[in-house]
Amino acid sequence: MKLIGLTGGPGSGKSTVAAMLHHLGAEVIDADNAAHAVYEPGTPGFDAVVREFGQEFVRDGRIDRARLGELVFRDADARHRLNAIVHPLVRDLMARWTAEAAERGADIVVQDVPLLFENGLERLFTAVVLAYVPEHLQLERLVSGRGVTPDRARAMIAAQMPIEEKRGRAQHVIDNSGSRDETRAQVEAVWPRL
Repeated sequence: MKLIGLTGGPGSGKSTVAAMLHHLGAEVIDADNAAHAVYEPGTPGFDAVVREFGQEFVRDGRIDRARLGELVFRDADARHRLNAIVHPLVRDLMARWTAEAAERGADIVVQDVPLLFENGLERLFTAVVLAYVPEHLQLERLVSGRGVTPDRARAMIAAQMPIEEKRGRAQHVIDNSGSRDETRAQVEAVWPRL
């Protein structure tokens, strides 16, 4: 089994590239899904987040991800405290999901990991694919496509390694600046090398 890392920046189209890789036959494991799972109510992650940040970050019995997100994207210390709780739990869950994929006979598993380079995880993968758009397009997509305020979008982008630095570190770069068909053509070209 080959383990491929997929990363990008906010608004760069990782989900689009992940869906295309899945269509070609990869099993995709999404770190964002794992991050949400590890602090569901009743989990040790939920309890740890509430202990660290307080009951004001709980709404309707669940972690208020929007409110917590507002805090961590503007407060680097809070972001580090949250990451210290969530990242080890996410790594364990993704390792379990990857082992289950291997048991099912998956030939290629793609782990979609937004903070792959930031957390020094590239050594775990056979290759790293970057879903790339220039920073100005990240900002535009977050604001117009997701309805994020410009200030929050800038904070989200600033909270990660600059996309150009990621571009220099990835083995394969999918430029997602153009049409969906142009992106698909690049993914299909990279697929045989994966």
